[in-house]
Amino acid sequence: MRSSKLKQFGLVMTGMVAGIMISLNFSANADRSAPLPLPVDELRAYADVFNAIKQGYVEPVEDKKLITDSIGGMLSGLDPHSAYLDAEAFKDLQVGTQGEFGGLGIEVGMEDGFVKVISPIEDTPAFRAGVLAGDLIVKLDDTPVKGMSLNDAVKRMRGKPRTDIVLTIMRKGQSQPIVIKLTREVIKVQSVKSKVVEPGYAYLRIAQFQENTAASVVEHLAKLAAQGPVQGLVLDLRNDPGGLLHGAVGVSAAFLPEETLVVSTDGRTEDAKREYRAIQADYLRGTRDDFLRRLPAYARDVPMVVLVNAGSASASEIVAGALQDHKRAKVIGTQTFGKGSVQTILPLNNNTAIKLTTARYYTPSGRSIQAKGIEPDIVVEESANGSSRRVREADLLGHLENDKGAEEAAKAAKAAAKADGTPVEDEAAEPVRFELAGENDHQLKQAIRLLKGEDIAQAAAAEAAGEKAAAVEAAQPAAAKE
Repeated sequence: MRSSKLKQFGLVMTGMVAGIMISLNFSANADRSAPLPLPVDELRAYADVFNAIKQGYVEPVEDKKLITDSIGGMLSGLDPHSAYLDAEAFKDLQVGTQGEFGGLGIEVGMEDGFVKVISPIEDTPAFRAGVLAGDLIVKLDDTPVKGMSLNDAVKRMRGKPRTDIVLTIMRKGQSQPIVIKLTREVIKVQSVKSKVVEPGYAYLRIAQFQENTAASVVEHLAKLAAQGPVQGLVLDLRNDPGGLLHGAVGVSAAFLPEETLVVSTDGRTEDAKREYRAIQADYLRGTRDDFLRRLPAYARDVPMVVLVNAGSASASEIVAGALQDHKRAKVIGTQTFGKGSVQTILPLNNNTAIKLTTARYYTPSGRSIQAKGIEPDIVVEESANGSSRRVREADLLGHLENDKGAEEAAKAAKAAAKADGTPVEDEAAEPVRFELAGENDHQLKQAIRLLKGEDIAQAAAAEAAGEKAAAVEAAQPAAAKE
């Protein structure tokens, strides 16, 4: 009798799961070709597992939780960037693209069941407390992260302003966990900053690509021009984790001729196969105000250098790749993160959504940077004595492969490690924090020298020799100096 009931329950569950899958399929494939046939045998196995949990798990579990968790697992198993967004996460995502949200200020992903820091956001609690790219967060307060979904971990890190949370972090090169107490804040990310470094040479920093980033870039370019003629411009994309695609197209369009190809995408569906150019239709969204009409004349021909590092990802790489391919700017720094995939937000019918990787993107010359990154025209490390190894897309478990050749991507990863100043086999070096655009910003100094026409390779060698001599001098005993 019990066996018959279980079998009947299993059949009902198979039908229910099939209905859910069909619903999701229609939602995600509106106006597309008919959905593919459902895998009945696999759905029966799913129903058997669902039934076993409902009947035998040590505590009762709600149907909604089981279904939601299974959807989340289905997506997170694809790659590090696909995810299920419940109502709260979907709302947070929408708010985050506007540049303001509550939390700690960390761009994160998952690795081996732990939360991995991709990049701390400038001037946030996490950044000020010394959280570094590559850190593994293993505990949130007293709760282990292992086994938690990324959404659950992000929810725990976010919260009301002025409330505290304790992060327990494992860092390469450290034998003991690092415990950091942070106070949550309303995170207001200032997308664009600028200043005149010295007469004639301007600095423009993009921290994140948000809804109004491109328009803000135009405003800052105008402000820089108001301070005097601009002979050279440094566009700083270091530690910029990316953001909105149309923002990247708009920023690129500010420096490239009209109708120039900025980026192309390719995926399995027809709407994933397209080109994005420096035209209004591709960089304007939800407004008829073309901010590029207010673009200062110097923007499209001023000598430019783009600064990048391993924290430059996604939209940052689109901009760097476009300016590099069209020979509009020299790209200097270290190899970028290598996130060359496009995530599409597909809203469902209950205020939730799925974030699904739907395409790879390619630079104007056809390069795929997935798990490879943008290679600088000139490698300039974070200091004259080298840089520290930092996490990249290729380091994330389950990352999407580079479709232009795994061997080429592997070579690029080794080259990136070498450029970082760390031997490939040496993973123990502790990352080095430096202040962007500060007095000791070696890469910015080299960018300005390059704009002035100096041989930065020769200058860098001289600077490194000087720092080495100073270090030797400082290490000598006082008696020996006398």
